[in-house]
Amino acid sequence: MLVIVRSSPDTPEGKRGLKMARDMAADIVFLQNGIYFALNDMMEGFCGTAYALDEDIQLRGLSGQMRGIRVIGWDELIDLMADEDKVIGTF
Repeated sequence: MLVIVRSSPDTPEGKRGLKMARDMAADIVFLQNGIYFALNDMMEGFCGTAYALDEDIQLRGLSGQMRGIRVIGWDELIDLMADEDKVIGTF
């Protein structure tokens, strides 16, 4: 399963998306303001693979600050979504 989160960490939607991914042991993709989850250890307890969209990282000036996150482009995101049985998003 893949969960896509586009909302920032300070929103109920963003928190709900991360909780769902954590509870279901799903992988997660951060888009738009969701990439702020990848900063400051905001993903405590998350055990799946986390991805962040390179374009959104660049637009927010956060290049080089993603730790433990796989940085992907749109092509990789499409491949991830096509390969998963279920895709849930965007929170």
